[in-house]
Amino acid sequence: MPNSPEPAPVAFEVGVERGKIREFARAAMSENAAYLSAEPVVPPTFLTTAGFFWQPAESKAQAAHGLDPQRTLHAEQEYVFHGVPPRGGQTLTATARVTERYEKQGRRGGRLTFVTMVTEFRDEHGALVAEQRSTAVETSQAPKEEGS
Repeated sequence: MPNSPEPAPVAFEVGVERGKIREFARAAMSENAAYLSAEPVVPPTFLTTAGFFWQPAESKAQAAHGLDPQRTLHAEQEYVFHGVPPRGGQTLTATARVTERYEKQGRRGGRLTFVTMVTEFRDEHGALVAEQRSTAVETSQAPKEEGS
């Protein structure tokens, strides 16, 4: 799989809704006034929702990185903000792409495939406002059932 070409990134719009920011903050049990104001800023991990709600099916992370969801684990997540975080009412343009793919031998004898995806979020002027870096790892074998 390391030599297979990566799919072309697909841009998609992300509407940053005020009410969704508040819901997200409350679900995270945050009472930070910056998330609950009339013009709330996004909580640091809010941009994760873009992949669930706005990203088109053809560019969803599982399809884009080609890993088997039955054997894939979420390994790492990082957010980088380039200035002020996005605010409620903005529309961002996001583009997700695979930036790294490599394999390692696991400690228990199986091969592990790691894939890092970066989603860039740009404002209405095209300026990069945030990046989400996510690493997934696929085990070479499906987990064995208990007792086998």
